[in-house]
Amino acid sequence: MAVNASVASPSADASMGSVVAVKAPTGFTSLLMEGASGWTITLTVFLMLVAYDQFMYVWRKGRIAGPLFKLPFMGPFLESINPQFTAYQAKWASGALSCVSVFHKFVVIASTRDMARKVFNSPAYVKPCVVDVAHKLLRPTNWVFLDGKAHVDYRKGLNGLFTRKALQLYLPGQEAVFDEYFEKFLRVSREHHGQPVPFMPEFREFNCAVSCRTFVGHYISDQAVKKIADDYYKITAALELVNFPVILPYTRTWYGKKAADMVFDEFSKCAAKSKVRMAAGGDVTCIMDGWVKSMVESKRWRDKVAAGVDVDPAEKPAMLLREFSDFEISQTVFTFLFASQDASSSATTWLFQILADRPDVLERVQAENLEVRAGDRDRRLDMDMLERMTYTRAVVKEVLRYRPPVLMVPYEVKKAFPITPEYTVPKGAMVIPTTWPALHDPDVYPDPDTFNPDRWITGDAEKMSKNWLVFGTGPHYCLGQTYAQLNLMGLIGKASLHLDWKHHVTPISEDVKVFATIFPQDDCPLVFTPRP
Repeated sequence: MAVNASVASPSADASMGSVVAVKAPTGFTSLLMEGASGWTITLTVFLMLVAYDQFMYVWRKGRIAGPLFKLPFMGPFLESINPQFTAYQAKWASGALSCVSVFHKFVVIASTRDMARKVFNSPAYVKPCVVDVAHKLLRPTNWVFLDGKAHVDYRKGLNGLFTRKALQLYLPGQEAVFDEYFEKFLRVSREHHGQPVPFMPEFREFNCAVSCRTFVGHYISDQAVKKIADDYYKITAALELVNFPVILPYTRTWYGKKAADMVFDEFSKCAAKSKVRMAAGGDVTCIMDGWVKSMVESKRWRDKVAAGVDVDPAEKPAMLLREFSDFEISQTVFTFLFASQDASSSATTWLFQILADRPDVLERVQAENLEVRAGDRDRRLDMDMLERMTYTRAVVKEVLRYRPPVLMVPYEVKKAFPITPEYTVPKGAMVIPTTWPALHDPDVYPDPDTFNPDRWITGDAEKMSKNWLVFGTGPHYCLGQTYAQLNLMGLIGKASLHLDWKHHVTPISEDVKVFATIFPQDDCPLVFTPRP
């Protein structure tokens, strides 16, 4: 049978023209095809992403307070670079719950005492995240990010480092730093010919030195302490509430991580030295020693038991610890520095400013401190002395209430969190309990914007424990809160007997500057002179 083997295209045949003719595209299809490689698709995709970003914000926001819409993608990121305290106050006043959204992070702010306490006491729904970049600076394996039983068990091994007996052991090192820096304060004022100098930076260096001596003793050199004090600014600057999602070279977070890595390296070296000294039976002089000694004693107990040695049960350590690596010890001790440096620097700055402006309060502190020392102002500090400083303790507590160093404590939401019957914080969001409103509640602290230490002695302030959120509450409350208060008491008590200081008041002295924590807007200009 014959087969037509022609392979000519039908379109070559004029008679087929009406069959194969294709209608030219028009309308939206034409627009897409003509601009498919240009700006049209880019703009369309961008607008779709903007719409999605807005939709997700509005959906997550629900009916709580907050902007109706967010600036596409970045939200109020530029405001977070230079945070204003008045803006924080406005946010707290806007509602018990309010929100913002910055880049990928949706943030819910819990402003009232009850909302804040609910977050602090809901470990089933939330876990500490400090700030978004903290995992990168402190490392994801750091104990502060542990959750549930793992966190509880780890914390038990640290509790013994802050007992009354342990705190007594650290006092000589703390007081030696007081002496050293009192001389420096006087020298700074002399070098400036008695003119006022902003002392906030000096107080930051001083607190870093106190912390390092308390935490790692003399395993670290004076030069390394100075280096950490200088570079810690970079760590603080990196820990903004919300940062760009990626650490980029030569940004604040990049410099902050380099500074944090340097601290880890120094503290790891200290841990190695402490292990050698504690294994040889050395005395405990710092927090690191106390922890390492517990590890050494735990290992000796286990080795005896494993070898079948008959041991007296009374010799068993109160808490059996595993052996931690030098870097693990470094990580943990760094968290103590992280928790104390900015907060203590803030409290110290306000403490010196407030007492300089209130000579009647300072005179009572001086009288009490001379009395507990039996008239000898050079008598060295001990725990008995500190525990008898009733008024000095009230002054410190009132400073911490009046100007709380920690305004907000960020948590990450592990699963949908029904914080009220009407609102559920979505999984993955950040929820932030605040402390200022609870500590300035006029129903609890009458005339809350007045500095009044007597409210802690003759008033009802001591009974209002639910509002005392300075150190948090719940399973992640501050482990070193007793140490922090005693350190401030010892500092201001000793200073009141050995130094005189005057505050140069400016129009912005009482205004609050936010730099991780809070400081006077003018950085507290002071002049120090020796007290006769």
